[in-house]
Amino acid sequence: MEAFTTYFTEMLGPLGPLLVLGVAGMFLILMTLPILLKKQVDPLDKLKGGANLDFGNEKKAGLRFRPGSKIDRLERYKNFLEPQNEEEYSAIKLKLIQAGYRGKSAVQVFHFAQFAFGMIGLLAGIAYSIVASSTGQPSSAATIFSILIPAAVGYLGPKYWVTRRQQARQTEIENGFPDSLDMMLVCVEAGQSLDQAIVRVAKEIRSGFPALADEYEMVAHEIKAGKDKTAVLKDMSERAGVPDVASFVTVLIQSQQFGTSIAEALRVYADEMRDKRVMRAEEKANTLPTKMTLATMMLTVPPLLIILIGPSVYGMWVTLSSDFSPS
Repeated sequence: MEAFTTYFTEMLGPLGPLLVLGVAGMFLILMTLPILLKKQVDPLDKLKGGANLDFGNEKKAGLRFRPGSKIDRLERYKNFLEPQNEEEYSAIKLKLIQAGYRGKSAVQVFHFAQFAFGMIGLLAGIAYSIVASSTGQPSSAATIFSILIPAAVGYLGPKYWVTRRQQARQTEIENGFPDSLDMMLVCVEAGQSLDQAIVRVAKEIRSGFPALADEYEMVAHEIKAGKDKTAVLKDMSERAGVPDVASFVTVLIQSQQFGTSIAEALRVYADEMRDKRVMRAEEKANTLPTKMTLATMMLTVPPLLIILIGPSVYGMWVTLSSDFSPS
């Protein structure tokens, strides 16, 4: 053991044995993970699944009896890649849906990306620490940070990406929603039903606001499938995650329940949305001077000082150098 410690200390520095043990432990974990995650299928579970077939869970139940059925590769690691808490699972699934990722295995892919990028960052940090230890004598704190920071960046990178996608998608829906209401009002006043108006609006705004067009198309498909219109509209507001859409859904539901004119409700709400969009634009315009103050000071004041004070400073320097120069 002393020879081992001495050898790696001379090769990699004071933390050489610790780094070697860390790398060895990581490889052992990577080798044992597939064995731990591979869950054997119990024949009794197959029988139970075959007795209770579900339309949304064919791959989990009935299709397992069919030879050659394609099961998602990440399905076997479901217990590892999906949160076991139902509330946490629903929250991350809703966030992915609002970001535009609606696949069945979106949650599994998200957690797999976090795990994979985290491990890649950890391996990169360990490799960098080994190289730095061989070329110099870094401190223990620098070595720990060089290992942990890439791993943390790799683990949090997918979450940051999903959050940015969610915000960008919600901004797109918020910007295109007033125009879609105007189009819907025109369609309803022209004699079309609300369902036909939604289909037409989804087709017309596809080029400018594809995220909002996807939401309208999904609403149209769910209504055609026979789902209750109130539930469809509530699902739309939940998927969008925009307060304007939620208010619009509330207006439509109340109009349907109380039997008022949908065209009149659309007209009033479209006017409010246009005014609200103008107010948001004015708010951003009012905050622009404050944001430009720092850049203006950094880019304008130094050149101005150089132009105004520079010649005087140069003249004083020439005078002082001539006075103190040896005669």
